[in-house]
Amino acid sequence: MPLTDSLGSRNLGMLLLGIWLILTGLLPLLNVRVSSTVTMVMAVLAIAAGVLIILRR
Repeated sequence: MPLTDSLGSRNLGMLLLGIWLILTGLLPLLNVRVSSTVTMVMAVLAIAAGVLIILRR
């Protein structure tokens, strides 16, 4: 079963964007210091969301 089927026909790009927005908002709010690895993961998540939204997936 594809991942998109398990998400209830949600747009995967929009889901990733929502996760990225929540994490981006929570980190400064909670005064959480993050490592460079977490920063890199956040950047990759943002790029993946953007590409999927552009491709309408």
